[in-house]
Amino acid sequence: MPVTTIDPTTALVLIDLQNLVVSLPTTPHTGSQVVTRAAELADAFRHHGALVVLVRLTARTDGSDAPPGRTEIPRPPGPLPAGWDDIVDDLSGHPGDITVTKRTWSAFHGTDLDLQLRRRGVTQIVLAGIATSIGVESTARAAYAHGYNVTLATDAAADRDSQAHHHSLERIFPLLGERGSTAEIIGLLAKTRA
Repeated sequence: MPVTTIDPTTALVLIDLQNLVVSLPTTPHTGSQVVTRAAELADAFRHHGALVVLVRLTARTDGSDAPPGRTEIPRPPGPLPAGWDDIVDDLSGHPGDITVTKRTWSAFHGTDLDLQLRRRGVTQIVLAGIATSIGVESTARAAYAHGYNVTLATDAAADRDSQAHHHSLERIFPLLGERGSTAEIIGLLAKTRA
């Protein structure tokens, strides 16, 4: 079902659109395609005076601040390249945007994202980014638990695994909010700001 409404106080929250993440292979959209659509959304939100939040994942290059829990899949070995966690140029450099730095999957965990949104009276977030089943879904779950209306820009999200992307898109997101294309979201945003 397509997105039905954009609240008057909606924020765009873009997850992990940073140099290393967008350079990795993703499906069903490439990192470049996700960035292009995210930039379209960000331009529309800025044009209408709505908040844009850029979320970036960072960690010490030696991994010493990574979450301590045991996992079956090991963390990537070796140091990360310089600038790996910089927001891509197509999205950075806008003074009205907020940047939130996280150290784990959800943009809400251990950050001031909820405080930043509540200070501005935000009631809804539109999510986009990489990876659908990890950072985007974790943030959507937390947003839902915090009482926000949640919308996913379906063509501005991608994952490294097609089954994980499909599962999040078709099974999880309908439980957390609504889904819509970039064009549908921009169209509704324009109607609510007219």
